[in-house]
Amino acid sequence: MPDYKEMYLTMVRASEKALRQMEEASQILVAAQQKCEELYLAEEEKSYPD
Repeated sequence: MPDYKEMYLTMVRASEKALRQMEEASQILVAAQQKCEELYLAEEEKSYPD
């Protein structure tokens, strides 16, 4: 008889790992977007000083 409990646990563990990795990827992308925004604004300030 197949070990359904082990199959279920294997899938749950993999799902949790994938979700953690997706969260990490999301944080990396958000950080990169924020850095780009900062760089853009810094250049704008250089181009149009008060």
